[in-house]
Amino acid sequence: MKRSYSLLIFLVIFLIQNQNSFLKSEAAGSRNGGFISTRGVHFMLNGSPYYANGFNAYWLMLLASDPSQRLKVTSAFQEAASHGLSVARTWAFSDGGVTPLQYSPGSYNEQMFKGLDFVVAEARSFGIKLILSFVNNYENLGGKKQYVNWARSQGQYSNSDDDFFRNPVVKRYYKNHVKTVLTRNNTFTGVMYKNDPSIMAWELMNEPRCTSDTSGRTIQAWITEMAAHVKSIDRNHLLEAGLEGFYGKTNSQNPGFDIGTDFISNNLIPDIDFATLHSYPDQWLTSNDDQSQLNFLNNWLRTHIRDAQLVLRKPLLLTEFGKSVKDPNFSTYQRDQLFNLVYNNIYLSAKHGGAAAGGLFWQLLAEGMESFGDGYDIVLSDGSSTSSIISQQGHRLYQVRKVFARMRNVQRWKMARAARRAQWSAWKRGVKPIGN
Repeated sequence: MKRSYSLLIFLVIFLIQNQNSFLKSEAAGSRNGGFISTRGVHFMLNGSPYYANGFNAYWLMLLASDPSQRLKVTSAFQEAASHGLSVARTWAFSDGGVTPLQYSPGSYNEQMFKGLDFVVAEARSFGIKLILSFVNNYENLGGKKQYVNWARSQGQYSNSDDDFFRNPVVKRYYKNHVKTVLTRNNTFTGVMYKNDPSIMAWELMNEPRCTSDTSGRTIQAWITEMAAHVKSIDRNHLLEAGLEGFYGKTNSQNPGFDIGTDFISNNLIPDIDFATLHSYPDQWLTSNDDQSQLNFLNNWLRTHIRDAQLVLRKPLLLTEFGKSVKDPNFSTYQRDQLFNLVYNNIYLSAKHGGAAAGGLFWQLLAEGMESFGDGYDIVLSDGSSTSSIISQQGHRLYQVRKVFARMRNVQRWKMARAARRAQWSAWKRGVKPIGN
C-alpha cells in the first residue's frame, strides 16, 4: 500500500511538471515544426491527437495583397488566437476578374501572391494552421467557369461549366495552378509552400458539384486524378476534397440535393486524408422552422461522424457552418443554439476518441470590414455571446488534447520504468548493460 501511494505521488508530480513542457512543445510545434498527420480517425501533432477549433476567412489573401490593409489580417489572427482558434481556411485562388491571383492560365499577379505569402507567414507567427483551397466551384473569384472560358478562348468546345472536370486542357490548367502554389517560395519566410508546416492541408475545390453527371462518376474520377497529382508533388501535407457531405443518389440523408458527389466513395479515395462536411440548415431547409433545422443538423452531424468512424476510418472536419443574420427570424440566441449543438457533437466525439476532429465556422471578419459581411460573419472583438461559445470550445478541445498528452507521458514513464527494472535485474545477475 505504501509503495502504491508513493507511485501515485510520483505520477502527480510528474504530470504537473510535464504540463508546462507540453504547452511549450505544442506552441512550438504549431509555429515552427510538426506537420499535422493522421493516425486512424485522429489528426496528430507532436505525437498527440490534434483538434481544430477554427474559422473561415476567404478574404485574407485579397486584403494582404495591399500592404495598407495587412493590419486587418494581423488583427484577425490575433483575435482568433486569443479566442482559442487554431485553424483558418482560406482561398489560394482568384482567377481572372479585377483582383486576380491568376490573370490567365500560368500568368500570375505577383502582388497578390505576396499577399498569400504574408497570410502564410502571419498565420505561423500566431500559431494558426491553414487549409488552402485551390479553386472555387462557383463564379465568385473565377472558379470553374473561368477555367472553362479560358479553354474556350483557345478553341476548346464546351457546353457546360462542368467540363472543368472532364476537359483535358482545363485539367492541365488546374494541375499547373496546383504545382505553382505548391512550389511557391514564400517571399517573407523563404520556405516553399510544400515544405511549410504552417499549412495543415490542401483542398482540391470549394464545394465541388457536377450536376450534369449525378451518377457521381465524373467527380469520383476527377478527385482521384487530382489527389494523385497533389501527392506526386507534396507528400508532407494532408489533402481533402472540399466536399459538403452530400451522399450519393440512393441515400435518403440528403436535404433534397443531387449534385454528383458522394460522401462515402469520394472520401474513400486513398490520397484523400480526411473527410469534410458543410452544414447550412437555414439555406437548405428554408421552409422548416428553427427547431426542425436544428434537428436536421444534429442528425446530419451524427450520421457523418459515425460514417467517418466506422466506414471511412478517417478524421472528419466540419469545414463550414453558420447561422445568417439575414434569416427573417434570426436572433443571437438561435445562432448560439446552433453553435452549441455543433460544438457539443464535436466535443463528445473527441472526448471519446471519435472521428470528429473540429469545426470551422463561416466566417471571421476583423473590425471595419462591414463590406465583406454576408450575414454569417463573426467579429470576435464585439464581445457577443457567440464569441464566448467559440472560446469555450477552444478550451474544451485543448483539455481533450492535454488528457491524451498526459496518457502518452504516463505510457512513456511506464516504458522507462520497465527498462530501468530490466537493467537493474541484469546488473544483479552480473550481466553488463550494453553500451556501458
